[in-house]
Amino acid sequence: MAEHDAEDRTEQPSEKRLRESREKGDVPRSRDLSGAVVVLAGVSALISGGERSLEHVRRIYGLGLSYGRDALFSDALPGRVLNLALHEALSLFAPVALATVLAALAAPVLLGGLNFSAEALQPKFERLNPLEGLGRIFAMRGLVELGKSLLKLVLIGAVLVLVLKNSQSDLMTTGQGDVGAGMLKAMGLLGHGALLFGTVLALIGGADALYQKFDHAKRLRMTRQELKDESKESDGNPELKGRIRQMQFQMARKRMMQELPKADVVITNPTHFAVALRYDEGRMGAPRVIAKGLDEMAMQIRLVANSHRIPTVEAPPLARALYATTQIDREIPSSLYVAVAQVLAYVFQLKQAVSRGDEPPKAPKPDIDPDLMGPYKF
Repeated sequence: MAEHDAEDRTEQPSEKRLRESREKGDVPRSRDLSGAVVVLAGVSALISGGERSLEHVRRIYGLGLSYGRDALFSDALPGRVLNLALHEALSLFAPVALATVLAALAAPVLLGGLNFSAEALQPKFERLNPLEGLGRIFAMRGLVELGKSLLKLVLIGAVLVLVLKNSQSDLMTTGQGDVGAGMLKAMGLLGHGALLFGTVLALIGGADALYQKFDHAKRLRMTRQELKDESKESDGNPELKGRIRQMQFQMARKRMMQELPKADVVITNPTHFAVALRYDEGRMGAPRVIAKGLDEMAMQIRLVANSHRIPTVEAPPLARALYATTQIDREIPSSLYVAVAQVLAYVFQLKQAVSRGDEPPKAPKPDIDPDLMGPYKF
């Protein structure tokens, strides 16, 4: 079953899965790479302070040879020597310790980046189960870790053997001649060996980092069904979303038709477009679109306008421009002020003419910039 499940996981992890993984503290990490960075940082700090380190070593050795007969029989001698030795030892190893601590803090950033997870700090009592522990040991990851440990043992052992073999003559002569020169040579051999040791660790750590990144991505792979389920959880059921959109459209349409009787004028195409405008000089800065529609909706708007005796003006370019530029319950753009003002003036004159029994005025034909019609130019 596990093999079939692994075979089905062919899809790359989604952003949601990667985010949840980081929140759980599950990010790619390489202990070998971190160890290599720490070793190289410590060795570099030790080598860079060669002369200074040698001086501290000389002082530590000198503490056991620089006191006279009176000091030898003094009760304060051990404490004084120990205090001075600790001071020199701290001065010797402080740069190395600082470099290694900084490297230990910075090493994880090289692979998985900075990540703090409170969930990862919580105790997991299932890890105390010995049967599960044996399962982890003999699992594929456990075998890979065992193989890496054996490989490190062989490579590092081989490198150190070669270093000792090539430096055999130097090691034999460190005790001959001047003490300072011998100490300097010994520290040089130690630094050289540690540098090679760190370099081998870095090569192993680099290979392990690539493997850990690959293994982490592989463990987070998803099946197609998991991607579909996650998409439904994130975006919602498409059928439900469609139903919600339909209900929202119906409610908006109902509100629009309820507001339509308050319109001052309906501008038409005459058949395909219909836009209802209302203007309250005391409450509005500009005329407002309270209803608009295409084709069947346009016909319903015209029917409602006729039943409520709302003036209807045929102005095809203006109707298209209003439909393209203005949403429902929004004021018209300033580029259409003049054209709409002509229509409202015509409506006012028409009402005056009807009330007096005069001949109706001639309907305006506003000049409209074709770019304002958007996709409805033609």
